[in-house]
Amino acid sequence: MARPHVCVLTLAALLLLGLATRSRSRYPSGQEHHRASRIPSQFSQGERIAMKEALKGAIQIPTVSFGPGEFNTTALAEFGKYIRKAFPAVFKTSFVQHEVVGEYSHLFTVRGSDPSLQPYMLLAHIDVVPASDQGWEVPPFSGLERDGFIHGRGTLDNKNSVMAILQALELLLVRKYIPQRSFLIALGHDEEVSGANGAQKIAALLQARGTQIAFIVDEGGFILDHFIPNFKKPFAMVSVSEKGSINLRLQVNMTPGHSSAPPKETSIGILAAAVSRLEQTPVPNMSGNGPLKKLLQQLANEFSFPINIVLNNLWLFWPLVSRLMERNYIMTALARTTTAITIFNAGVKENVIPSVAQATVNFRIHPAQTVQEVLELVKNIVADDRVQFHVLSAFEPLPVSPSDDQALGYQLLRQTLQSVFPEINIVAPGTCIANTDSRHYVNLTTGIYRFNPVYLQPQDFRSIHGFNEKISVQAYENQVKFIFEFIQNADTELEQAPHQHEL
Repeated sequence: MARPHVCVLTLAALLLLGLATRSRSRYPSGQEHHRASRIPSQFSQGERIAMKEALKGAIQIPTVSFGPGEFNTTALAEFGKYIRKAFPAVFKTSFVQHEVVGEYSHLFTVRGSDPSLQPYMLLAHIDVVPASDQGWEVPPFSGLERDGFIHGRGTLDNKNSVMAILQALELLLVRKYIPQRSFLIALGHDEEVSGANGAQKIAALLQARGTQIAFIVDEGGFILDHFIPNFKKPFAMVSVSEKGSINLRLQVNMTPGHSSAPPKETSIGILAAAVSRLEQTPVPNMSGNGPLKKLLQQLANEFSFPINIVLNNLWLFWPLVSRLMERNYIMTALARTTTAITIFNAGVKENVIPSVAQATVNFRIHPAQTVQEVLELVKNIVADDRVQFHVLSAFEPLPVSPSDDQALGYQLLRQTLQSVFPEINIVAPGTCIANTDSRHYVNLTTGIYRFNPVYLQPQDFRSIHGFNEKISVQAYENQVKFIFEFIQNADTELEQAPHQHEL
């Protein structure tokens, strides 16, 4: 996930408007047409060892994205070969089709037996952010298992999802499972640098084929543990929206000179003051609009007095709650558009006053705001005509997906959570504060849900794109189990109306 956090399965058959291979039969023959009874999510000791070893091997392949168009292509090619060896049933099953898109991304289409059921899609990404050995307890691409944990870059973001999706499908296939509902698995190779060559091309391909998706599940939500002050009970947050983003360059041009006779103000000083104003003047709190308020209402009765009274009467206490949330950096990120100064460039020599100073600021836009609204706010906060603004990139927040009783994807996640994690009795909608590949698929569905079935504590959150990223062996097994059950649950949900859906 392009910070933090911060998804993938599909298979196929040979058909559709322009797919390359048509040599295999559309569905398995004979009795295999009939859906088998539900397969329990119980794995042998050998399977459990194999699944963790497969993840460790994936972590050891440094599929790093350095920047837009800058990838470790050798590692990406190696990873493509690796998953073929790790999941032979996925690649050999007749009703699973595999395509390579954009050279290194993978699209699987799993053909279900009932074409009246609209297909869904699972997303995840292969690439990871760079990591050097410095600051890590173990080398970041070692995949080392220690004290019940698998260590390494990608264990939470997001190779765990890549491998868990394929692993769950592999385990189902070797048990002769045939899905009723078709589904897709899209594994992007450049999510960490915007997804232009991976997810964006997959989405364009599917849109050209006229594919419509019932819902999508991607990374971006977790089972959150100890994230809210005074709230000790873990709960599942399924992100139903995603923040937008602006990368904005601020620039000041001044006449250069010698440091022995400096002017009253320099380009660095002017820009530093502008950046300081941005940090000291946050964009207004928007938590009254969006999923956060609904989340707090669902959590209300889990708190003791008097917090439960306050949260059950947000119509009265919302200004107070809004101010209190400012004390927690995660709640602040959920409540407003955030401002982060990420790059500052100026100066060429210690005795030369520079002519140019530049800073890059990243804004993550709350779903209740737009790119243009945030730009206007930023200009008013800086309030200095000497500062120039250049938008390097920008995109709007994603629409809020439904989370009511009729929302198929959301309810399937809830149902599977109750089965695999019976201790979790709170499932609430939220907002993904990072950006994911799912934003490229908004033209294919109105239901996009971001959720990783993994417990996350604040220290785990900081390890995503940071140091010492790791996942427990048990947590990874639970993730595989979750997807194993989710795929089967998707076969049993009712459709609103029968319709033939072409993939």
